[in-house]
Amino acid sequence: MRALAFHAPFSLSCESVPDPRLELPTDVLVRVELAAICGSDLHVYRGVERGLDAGTVMGHEFLGCVVESGSEVRRWKSGARVVSPFSTCCGACFFCRRDLFSRCERGQLFGWVEHGRGLHGGQAEYVRVPLADATLVALPAGVPDDQALLAGDVLSTGLHCAENGGIRAGDLVVVLGCGPVGLAALIGARSLGARAVLAVDSVAERLALAETYGGIPLELSGDVGARVRAQSEGRGADVVLEVVGSPQASLLAYQLVRTGGTISAPGVHNEPAFAFTPGQVYDKNLTYRAGRAPARAYMERVLARLAARELDVSALFSHRMTLEEGPRGYELFDQKRENCTKVLLRP
Repeated sequence: MRALAFHAPFSLSCESVPDPRLELPTDVLVRVELAAICGSDLHVYRGVERGLDAGTVMGHEFLGCVVESGSEVRRWKSGARVVSPFSTCCGACFFCRRDLFSRCERGQLFGWVEHGRGLHGGQAEYVRVPLADATLVALPAGVPDDQALLAGDVLSTGLHCAENGGIRAGDLVVVLGCGPVGLAALIGARSLGARAVLAVDSVAERLALAETYGGIPLELSGDVGARVRAQSEGRGADVVLEVVGSPQASLLAYQLVRTGGTISAPGVHNEPAFAFTPGQVYDKNLTYRAGRAPARAYMERVLARLAARELDVSALFSHRMTLEEGPRGYELFDQKRENCTKVLLRP
């Protein structure tokens, strides 16, 4: 089959790789109809996250059609159309029973193979899905495929970010970073009743998108602190959703949040230490919440909102490409060229 394979930082190729096959009786094989490039794929692409084996098939956002099921699979037969979260889950362990599916004791991330062990990703013609009964979700009728795809990561992660912030009706919220997850977090904050959501970024097209979703766009190079203080009687934001994943963003979040406020950080951080000290957290009575989103816990809810036409997030995709064009899609997304916000791939 054809797939996007990792070889080294900034080196991907669309090439022929062995077809996946059933390895366990709880597996299914899915023929991929749509996949996407995620911001967290760029951590690997840039070499910031290391350890991936050369030849690993990339990608953890995909949907498609079941073509083969293991003998112990009960929910999925050939022909079922499904969407996947970015990691597998068993649905029965200590963490799954507490809806922390992203930390399942048997779970694996799609698109991560290290020292020969792990799970290939979905930027390919076919993908093996372990623990399929608990992992996969049926595609509901009436939801456009490109939007349903986002339920497996971007929309669920953004909603989790907003809920982790403990947003209450009337809160002033700041979103740092208006990439796809940041925009989904903005949507989540508004749905939770935030009175205003200030959306901070340095990329004009992302700020324009934030405004279409009800955010107040703020250019990063401006005096963001002054705008936040002006909206909050000088106190600062009740909640800051830090969706960048850098020390600079962490420090800005600390500076913008009010005493007694909350920072919610859903993204991957690779720096060795916090940008602020335990003493600073103490002095501000700060709540800081972070971690990998349990996307599987949100997917039915997100898909129901899409089916009810409560959300329209098709605008998050700026580029639609074939799998063969995938390496160029990574370049555009990484360098934010051609107003790129997110890339959809069709095998």
